[in-house]
Amino acid sequence: MTTAFTLPIQVVEAGPFTAWLVEDHSVPVVSLSWSWPGGAALDAPGREGTAAMAAAMLTEGAGDLRALAFADALRDAAIGLNFGAGRDAFDGSFRCLTDALPESVRLAKLAMTAPRMDADALERVRARAIAGARTQLETPRGQAGRAFWASAFPHHPAGRPSNGTAESLAAIPPEALRSALDAQLRRGGLLIAAAGAIRPAQLAALMEDLFGTLPAGAPQVPPPLPAFTTFGRQIVPVPSPQSQIVFGQPGIAPQDPDWEVAQVVLRVLGGGGFSSRLMEAVRVQRGLTYGIGVGLDTLFGGGVVTGGFATENARVAEALDVTRGVWSDLAQTGPTEAELEEAIAYLTGSLPLQFTDSRRIAGTLLAMRRNNRPLGWLDGRNERLRAITRADAVRFSAALLKPDTLAVTVAGEPVGL
Repeated sequence: MTTAFTLPIQVVEAGPFTAWLVEDHSVPVVSLSWSWPGGAALDAPGREGTAAMAAAMLTEGAGDLRALAFADALRDAAIGLNFGAGRDAFDGSFRCLTDALPESVRLAKLAMTAPRMDADALERVRARAIAGARTQLETPRGQAGRAFWASAFPHHPAGRPSNGTAESLAAIPPEALRSALDAQLRRGGLLIAAAGAIRPAQLAALMEDLFGTLPAGAPQVPPPLPAFTTFGRQIVPVPSPQSQIVFGQPGIAPQDPDWEVAQVVLRVLGGGGFSSRLMEAVRVQRGLTYGIGVGLDTLFGGGVVTGGFATENARVAEALDVTRGVWSDLAQTGPTEAELEEAIAYLTGSLPLQFTDSRRIAGTLLAMRRNNRPLGWLDGRNERLRAITRADAVRFSAALLKPDTLAVTVAGEPVGL
């Protein structure tokens, strides 16, 4: 007999701050994660990558500690401190031993309130960001992804590269980074999650210490995700023996009542490795690609179903025809009983693996808060999955999957398209 999964979440409040906490003293480790709305969505046009660069600069020296001294302080106390800017959020986190908790708070607070922005550190971060942008965007995969999102959301931040381009990164002046941090790092709009060997009273005091001196107010909230622009098929010419294909269509928002049904249907379609229909049809039966997958990308409060694969230029048309055929078949018939059972068994059985350490727990709590999940959402997840019937899956497959409106971007030199 299996034991029902539970995650004992406590709500901790301190002044204007609220955190979700999973307390566990089995090992002396604490993980804290926090987030604001904003991130790359607040980058000015032509200066894409500003938020990402600003986040990277927060650990490149603060207060009287230059970059090397700051890194040494983190290393000496075995502290993992990170900041990052996603498409619609700006994040921070640290993980440390309980003995190093005061030092973790001190350094994280110093980073947020007194970043140095030394010229040598800035140019090193800029060079690294430019190299990363070139690596990401100048390959067939990068060019396909960039073109896909730009066409799907042409007038929204979701359509821009969140980490910037080589050109935009080179044009960002130091004052733009400080302005971005001033607009982003605020007392308002904060979502906080913690896990590990910390008691509620300790967490309450920590929040006031760490965030209490930030400026008042909240960052600008990014605009919601607009309707997906179904652009048909586009080709990005890239000299390469293979083409990279990115495809997608409108998805569902995290608050949709069919969220769990979507996880089951998409696993059957392309999220289950060799057990998925797309992998079986495109790779196993025909050898058209090494791998193909599909997932639900959530951003700006909405969702997009996306997938991708690479194949020889001469076989792109065939691979796309097979993909559309699988998409259409699942839309018409839904999963079989066997597929439904396998998907539910996997999703329910793998749930505890998401909570193997404090950092993953804190990250999951933060994601729940971003998606406006109730406290008991995880505790009831497996029961909701097991309650899904084949009729539910058939109904949802027909409602979600629209092969005739699937948007496709091909980067390469495809033959016959």
